[in-house]
Amino acid sequence: MENYLGTERCVCGKNHDVAIDAVVIGKGVLKQLPEFVARYGAKKPFVLCDCNTYKAAGQLVCNLLAENKIAYSKYIFPQKALEPDEQAVGSAVMHFDNSCDLIIGVGSGVINDIGKILSNVSGRKYIIVGTAPSMDGYASATSSMSMDGLKVSLGSRCADVIIGDVDILKNAPEHMLKAGLGDMLAKYVSIAEWRIAHLITGEYYCERVAQLIRDALKKCVDNADGLLRRDEKAIEAVFEGLVIGGVAMAYAGVSRPASGVEHYFSHVWDMRGLEFGTQVDLHGIQCAMATLQAAKLYDQVRKLTPNKEKAAAYVDAFDWEDWKGQLRSFLGNSGETMIAQEMREQKYNKTTHPARFAVIEENWDAICKILDEELPPAAVIDQILDTIGISSDLQTIGVDTATARMTFRCTKDIRDKYVLSRLAWDLGVLDELCEEL
Repeated sequence: MENYLGTERCVCGKNHDVAIDAVVIGKGVLKQLPEFVARYGAKKPFVLCDCNTYKAAGQLVCNLLAENKIAYSKYIFPQKALEPDEQAVGSAVMHFDNSCDLIIGVGSGVINDIGKILSNVSGRKYIIVGTAPSMDGYASATSSMSMDGLKVSLGSRCADVIIGDVDILKNAPEHMLKAGLGDMLAKYVSIAEWRIAHLITGEYYCERVAQLIRDALKKCVDNADGLLRRDEKAIEAVFEGLVIGGVAMAYAGVSRPASGVEHYFSHVWDMRGLEFGTQVDLHGIQCAMATLQAAKLYDQVRKLTPNKEKAAAYVDAFDWEDWKGQLRSFLGNSGETMIAQEMREQKYNKTTHPARFAVIEENWDAICKILDEELPPAAVIDQILDTIGISSDLQTIGVDTATARMTFRCTKDIRDKYVLSRLAWDLGVLDELCEEL
């Protein structure tokens, strides 16, 4: 991992850098924690965890600090199901001991997101001790939070040190192990869509960053059959892959290397969960299931031939006022955010469609070649999900056929990012692809 840290000048024209001092992954690496505390000259760390992660590793961290005669304060969230929202952040801030000069988070997604925010507002260095290989935010400079009832990505900061002790990670709940590999499977789609967007819109793309993701993903898939046996090689591969995903996003300066339309499926389901209390699952589980859906849709895309008249008729018939009403009904407050975003993006501007379609038509063979190179057929994705025990049936996470189809339609409105649903809209086949879900 040390080869990925620091700054490098890339042929893509960017200086790739990530604001992480160290990443240590392997058996027994938690013992290095006191060395990092000393490296930063810290005298009194603040340990942040919840009641679950305290049992998983928080007590070990506290014991290790005490054994090395390092004073510390700690706060343990009492909730068994901690939500990443204003209340949690406020609680962390209010319990923070201002005499502490370093923050140590012990956990995975939620604790890490809160820890990064606390580090940012307090100006203290931040070390995260991972307790599960469940998500790719360990190396991210943002925090995924619920704010005012909306799922948002807040700018925070990267962890200074990431510690992934396999002896701890392998004991994570099975569902979280599945989620980690599920988040990695999403990278099949993200790299394919990044390359396609580069062709169609001229969006920035870096082959060096893409190859980092491909290599990490291959390692995860090659070891997938050992995940549920808690094979240490499989656990390490997933955790390292998730960290590399975060590093790749930092290198690129965008989320493209690690997320595509499959992440937007998950975001829509999360938004509906916040708005209407509908069922949600771990982000990585949802991404895995959505990756399969995206692969099924791309299998159909491979069979298409762009039709200029058909696309023009579809775009001409599109009713923005009607679509705004559907967004409001399906997503509530989040729909309003998407509507406001479109005023800036103008992706439904009918005067710009002909030029974009012309680029798609001219590059259609290249687009299909990218799909063949980057994205396995849906049957292959389905087999991987079966290997790690993730259902292919969206009903198991409370998503019926009508919801799945509307979710896909909404994915084109979440971010200003060219993904499958936008390509389908441009081709005039969005309705047809929805029938495949």
